[in-house]
Amino acid sequence: MVECKDLVFKYENYEDKAPKYAINGVNLEVAQGEFLVILGHNGSGKSTIAKHMNALLLPSEGTVVVNGLNTSDDKNLWDIRAAAGMVFQNPDNQLVATIVEEDVAFGPENLGVPPEEIRERVDEALEKVGMLEYKKHAPHLLSGGQKQRIAIAGILAMKPKCIIFDEPTAMLDPSGRKEVLRNIKEVNKKYGITVILITHYMDEAAEADRVVVMDGGKVILEGIPRDVFSQVKKMKDIGLDVPQVTELCYELQKLGINIDTKILNVNEMVSAICQLK
Repeated sequence: MVECKDLVFKYENYEDKAPKYAINGVNLEVAQGEFLVILGHNGSGKSTIAKHMNALLLPSEGTVVVNGLNTSDDKNLWDIRAAAGMVFQNPDNQLVATIVEEDVAFGPENLGVPPEEIRERVDEALEKVGMLEYKKHAPHLLSGGQKQRIAIAGILAMKPKCIIFDEPTAMLDPSGRKEVLRNIKEVNKKYGITVILITHYMDEAAEADRVVVMDGGKVILEGIPRDVFSQVKKMKDIGLDVPQVTELCYELQKLGINIDTKILNVNEMVSAICQLK
């Protein structure tokens, strides 16, 4: 679905003439239907790489190919954005209409979809995120989690093959986060849409098929969540946390207790403790 090859993105610094590298030589492939999480602290390059996947930014060097289309070719721009939708951090910045159904219809209208099909797509998208009953409501009266689900519905109505989520739960309370993450997982598993999630919440990353960890504009760790999070010291060294139960297992193992460090949730932790002799 997405291929980044030798990707470099740099900001020119005119004061000392030394460019600043936001991304420095990244090679990354995302398979069709995959749920990929990209982790990294602020300034690691994770949001910059997300914007390349939607052609909001273009490479300084290297290539980004989305659904077989090179982002550096101007002729591909609209096709790329039709194939790869993007949901941002603040839902208020993504809502453009005063009625929910009009907001969800905005994307398909701009793609030139016929009105009859737009109505079908709007209802279908709102149903997918559990917000059909709110179609006549005003978006500004909804909760943060509900607004973000409307933003997701607006992308789904465009029928993309891939959705890139740039920290979509950062401004939500715990219940809103759970709502949105449940919708993201359903979009991926039930409807087969490729999901690329940029987040700093480890419990969200633990749900992914694969995790990529970035630091200093480079990919430094990559693999399934169990393998990545079991490298507790390496994660801590670059300023990232791991799921609490994984860290607890790591600390217990340091004390000489023989427990697996590839544990991601409380149920697995309880089972492992019960098997200790």
